Amino acid sequence: MKKLFNVLVLVLVAVFAVNLTACGGGKDKESFKIGLICLHDESSTYDKNFIDSMYRALEELRLEESQLELVTGIGENEQCYQKASELAQTCDIVFADSFGHEDYMIQAAMENEDVWFCHSTGTKAHTKNLNNYFNAFASIYQGRYLAGIVAGMKLQEMIDNEEITAEEAIMGYVGAFPYAEVVSGYTSFYLGAKSVCPSVTMKVRYTTSWYDYDKEKAAAEALVQTDNCVLISQHADSYGAPEACETLGVPNVAYNGSTASKCPNTYLVASKIDWTPYYVEMIKAKMDGKTVSSKDYTGTLTTGSVKLDALGQNVAAGTQEALDAAIEGLKNGTIHVFDTNNFTVGGQKLSSYLADVDDFGDFEKETEVISGGYFHESEYRSAPYFDIRIDGITEINE
Repeated sequence: MKKLFNVLVLVLVAVFAVNLTACGGGKDKESFKIGLICLHDESSTYDKNFIDSMYRALEELRLEESQLELVTGIGENEQCYQKASELAQTCDIVFADSFGHEDYMIQAAMENEDVWFCHSTGTKAHTKNLNNYFNAFASIYQGRYLAGIVAGMKLQEMIDNEEITAEEAIMGYVGAFPYAEVVSGYTSFYLGAKSVCPSVTMKVRYTTSWYDYDKEKAAAEALVQTDNCVLISQHADSYGAPEACETLGVPNVAYNGSTASKCPNTYLVASKIDWTPYYVEMIKAKMDGKTVSSKDYTGTLTTGSVKLDALGQNVAAGTQEALDAAIEGLKNGTIHVFDTNNFTVGGQKLSSYLADVDDFGDFEKETEVISGGYFHESEYRSAPYFDIRIDGITEINE
């Protein structure tokens, strides 16, 4: 009887091991390997934010830095597929950080079914529905909205101190491309500013590059010197715009990390996505052989994925109090960034809007995203799909 019992135990252990493999394959902690593919290197504020987040995840999981294979300077082209395929030979999970990496990550995922491929900012995981391919983003529009409040408080202080008139409260925004991700970001930033400085308007210049120091610097200079902007923010990845602001003495709101050390006189605040919670969740699930409930992860203020860096030394009085109130409102649902009562399009309030949420490459707008009086950003897919041009914001195409 004892011998039969032992046999049954061995059978149950074997079945459990098979089930673990089916759920993603458990693996001992010491031999687990992680790959991280970055578009640029740490000289890019964007990529540095991902790299820093990964090292924090390693520390939290008590993994060695030697268990990470970090590769930088990987283009949004066949090079990404080659590198992802190469990493799949030694890594259990591979991450990539740039929008244009997606199709190459999917190709590698289809050829390496035992490895998990996790792509930040992508749009296709929920429609491809591969067992080993995942997307992630965060409700960064909330972080942009909060950063906009910091900007708006500064503008209102400048108005109150008679440094500018209400009509001169013009913000400038250096954007990379006219994609939904950028439009969602600058619109939420504008709406945050408008919530505390009603007269604000904004002008946007695009660089047609995610990372180009000279173009970003030139765009910021043109926004100030030609377009009469008195405060600058950005969705582009170099220090070009912040350093132009420091030279010109113009307040600046950064992205992906503080620029206080480089721009101490003009830095106000920076919003960013902290990828650490996502990295920890995915690495731990893969390491433990567990399934992941969603192919499309959206980090939030509550998960610690949406953050503001420390305020700069020249923010307006009362800024922290205004932020605290807004954070509470965003968390408890009394504030919605894209509340349709707070913006118009062509002078009209929106009550309905179809967005291209299901990315099949057909650019078909199929999903109703306005209900309950607001636009539901990053709820039907993690990556932004707000692409509406609202009143008060002017795109400059030159």
